[in-house]
Amino acid sequence: MAQIREIPLAQIRRPLPRQTDPDKVLALMASIDEIGLQEPIEVLEVEGEYYGFSGCHRYEAFTRLGKERIPCRVRKAPRAVLKLHLA
Repeated sequence: MAQIREIPLAQIRRPLPRQTDPDKVLALMASIDEIGLQEPIEVLEVEGEYYGFSGCHRYEAFTRLGKERIPCRVRKAPRAVLKLHLA
């Protein structure tokens, strides 16, 4: 079962390259400033480390806004699940 926690951006590893739409990131930044983040990003927690594979626009918006932490839906997983995400 996933739980929602605020995780420091610096602790979230993003192992796969993602391209973001600059206009979408700017729109999200404005929305986050006005009403906050409406949907947490999802991260895997593997052996105490966090890995993000989705939510790249939200992650980028938080980074550009200078935020230190982001709400995350955290799902604990074994290393074997992480390897499936990297395949």
